[in-house]
Amino acid sequence: MVDILIVEDNEELCSLLCDFLRCENYTVSTAASAEKALSLFEKYGARLVLLDIMLPGTDGFAVCRQIREKDNTPIIILTARTDKEDKLNGILLGADDYIEKPYDIDILIAKIKGIFRRRLAIDKLTDGDIVLDLADGTVEKGGAPLSMTAKEFELLHLLMANKGQTLGKDFIFNRIWGADSESEPQTLTVHIKWLREKVEEDPKNPRKIITVWGKGYRWED
Repeated sequence: MVDILIVEDNEELCSLLCDFLRCENYTVSTAASAEKALSLFEKYGARLVLLDIMLPGTDGFAVCRQIREKDNTPIIILTARTDKEDKLNGILLGADDYIEKPYDIDILIAKIKGIFRRRLAIDKLTDGDIVLDLADGTVEKGGAPLSMTAKEFELLHLLMANKGQTLGKDFIFNRIWGADSESEPQTLTVHIKWLREKVEEDPKNPRKIITVWGKGYRWED
């Protein structure tokens, strides 16, 4: 997973922004269209998305909407569109910030650092008696530690971080194992089974990790 996905069709601006961000030691990927952006996000994910609105074909609002339907990744809209309605639309669709072009690169980087600091500050996910600690990579249930493989921990984190949202099987597999993984997609089903055996009171009748038939899985709120 890269730190930042830049969705921008202005090649010169995109290249300049990449240079600044890489100087700050962020890993970056880029997309010049909505379709490419969604494909990259589906396969590899990102810790933050910088999103232009005026893209060829499908606009950035659609990208924001589709990402937010599946994921709570922070989104900063960077656009020359300054109308109040556009700003409201971006925020209502789930963008974390809306910055007008031309923008001050130092202010943008400060906002990015602020978002990452806040995300890192949220180092524990809790649901009932289940506590997932991101800082030390541990999981407890009822105060007792649960033994987890690295993939089980990543899978539990992804599900709990998107509580109440149905995550597609392909999305989950690509985020945990990677689109280029040699593992079989069936391995997701196996890991879901193992995870249920550890966190569910009755693994055969799960109350937290719910199968949404034909779609994927959901951590029940």
